[in-house]
Amino acid sequence: MQVILLQDVKALGKKGEIVEINNGYARNYILPKKLGVEANGKNLNDLKLQKQNQDKIAQEKLEAAQKLADDLKEKSITVKIQAGVEGKVFGSISSKEIALEAKKQLGLEIDKKKIVIPDAIKSLGTYNVNIKLHKDVTGTLAVKVEAK
Repeated sequence: MQVILLQDVKALGKKGEIVEINNGYARNYILPKKLGVEANGKNLNDLKLQKQNQDKIAQEKLEAAQKLADDLKEKSITVKIQAGVEGKVFGSISSKEIALEAKKQLGLEIDKKKIVIPDAIKSLGTYNVNIKLHKDVTGTLAVKVEAK
């Protein structure tokens, strides 16, 4: 019997896959526990429509991330930090501070976990910080570090 899996099933397959299993296993375990449905014409058509919808949504998210990445190239934020004589900085700039300043200055909600700082920012100047916007798209934001 062919079954469309509604959830991941160990040793069978992942959600959305069509698998061939024994009739008894399907009737007694997979179907009653709502782990899958029989692969008939209606269910196959529903699966096809769901995959098309998911692909469309994924494409829209990718395009939005690419647009945001292009916008970020032109923008920069300024972060102020306490500094001593000769520009020596006390502490460093964290991704949390960068996310907070991006929200204040640019109005962008950026998750601090998605900000990638290559090396610790421990001196004054301008730095390029990478932001993971999508699994395939990384944007770059210029961060200017100034003394208070």
